[in-house]
Amino acid sequence: MKPALAIVVVLYLAAVAAYAIARQQRGVWLAQLKYLLLTAGAVIMIMPFYWMLITSFKDFAEAMAYPPSWWPREILWRNYIEAWQKPDAGFGRYYWVSISTMAMSTTGVLFTSILAAYAFARMNFVGKGLFFYIVLATLMVPAEVLLIPKYIILSSLGWLDTYKALTVPFLASVFSIFLMRQFFMTIPGDLWDAAQIDGAGRWRFLWLVIVPLSKPVLITTGIFNAIASWNSLLWPLVATSRAEMRTLMVGLQVFSNESSGEFQLLMAASTFCVLPIVIVFFLAQRFFIEGIARSGLKS
Repeated sequence: MKPALAIVVVLYLAAVAAYAIARQQRGVWLAQLKYLLLTAGAVIMIMPFYWMLITSFKDFAEAMAYPPSWWPREILWRNYIEAWQKPDAGFGRYYWVSISTMAMSTTGVLFTSILAAYAFARMNFVGKGLFFYIVLATLMVPAEVLLIPKYIILSSLGWLDTYKALTVPFLASVFSIFLMRQFFMTIPGDLWDAAQIDGAGRWRFLWLVIVPLSKPVLITTGIFNAIASWNSLLWPLVATSRAEMRTLMVGLQVFSNESSGEFQLLMAASTFCVLPIVIVFFLAQRFFIEGIARSGLKS
């Protein structure tokens, strides 16, 4: 920590302590200390993103200089243009593949999770508890264990290097089923009784009552799966070989290997690869927190 910053922090803590002693309010001191620790943690978490962003605007010499500078001498927007156009297929194609696979896999996960979660939360059938625990047990299986079986199956079907290989294995999610099931259990059962009186069956009740009331958990599930699809690297790297079928993260990995010496271009590419999913998260943050909070409650 720089001496000037250390002095500011010490003076701030001394002022807070003096105020707390004068007011005889111990909670003020503890609250300010908590906020200070949270602020320090937030700064530590943000620093890598800040460093990535400012480095993307530097020239090669400044990006590799030591000691590093905390702000570029000149903001070079052309780094983004060069990074965007540098790969053979181009990041525009990588974006299209990533957005397409993310949309298809997220839509599929939402549909299958809604049906499975409703069955486990609202329907009674023989062995429901056993089946539910068997489904949850699959969470204990590492994804790497399933890598070879999935590859063999898709290879025998002739689906490698296609959108099917990037989406079909991810059309269902056990965690999403569990999350939705917990949320569905918080919805009052009296609504089902009222729907039956109105002549609605389970299908209409699910789509006209349960789903509209479950917007927070649906958005939360969508965010989880969208982020997972967007950041997926290992499976797309195994299932695809053509440059036209590379996802954004695979394209970024290839770009990193080919342009390892151009650090400023790599940071520019990393920035426009990460930025869309960060924006989506902040726009839907309220629903994300609400969905997580309510999914832990019971009716």
